[in-house]
Amino acid sequence: MKQAKKQHNKKPPLGVGHGKPSGKIRIISGIHKGRKLPVLMAEGLRPTTDRVKETVFNWLMPYINQANCLDCFAGSGGLGFEALSRGAAQVTLVELHRAAAKQLQANKELLKADNVTVINSDALSFLKEGFIKAEQTVNAAKPFDLVFLDPPFRKQLVEQAAQLLNNYGLAEEALIYVEMEAESTQVIPANWQLLKEKVTGQVVYQLYQYQG
Repeated sequence: MKQAKKQHNKKPPLGVGHGKPSGKIRIISGIHKGRKLPVLMAEGLRPTTDRVKETVFNWLMPYINQANCLDCFAGSGGLGFEALSRGAAQVTLVELHRAAAKQLQANKELLKADNVTVINSDALSFLKEGFIKAEQTVNAAKPFDLVFLDPPFRKQLVEQAAQLLNNYGLAEEALIYVEMEAESTQVIPANWQLLKEKVTGQVVYQLYQYQG
């Protein structure tokens, strides 16, 4: 089976063959609790586990209701759809891989989630220019209250995305969830206050608050 080309917007290649769903993620709480959504799976893809999601969303519990949320390297959409289920007002899913973005759109329709916007784009390009164009997405012109940064490892994408987010697009005291390799030396903006941190194996999970 021919392997899909590498892309910059989620852990190595999403989707194989004809891009058919080959796995599922589960929404663990909220209005869609228990729903299983088809996802494209490939070697190297790391959808956030239920255990980690439980921890992360326990951190976010006081803040997520009615939040405008951005899942910046969406991949399977596990974080964005979990936020939706738990009360986020708007969710924007940005994913470069065409087949993965198509599956995100299908899952949006499966959940009848009119407040979810799927954008097939490189995340860094989106952060530079995409989400400030109101015609591209209904929630584009609104600052984001909650951002998930869970990009491919060892590409310095957290640092690049963080700098772009810091320039514009974050609401006052916005929360930013970051997932990256534990040995990473990527620089986080000085005005992001670290609220929570956990290391599991070779992965570090962090929650920051923007202090604009």
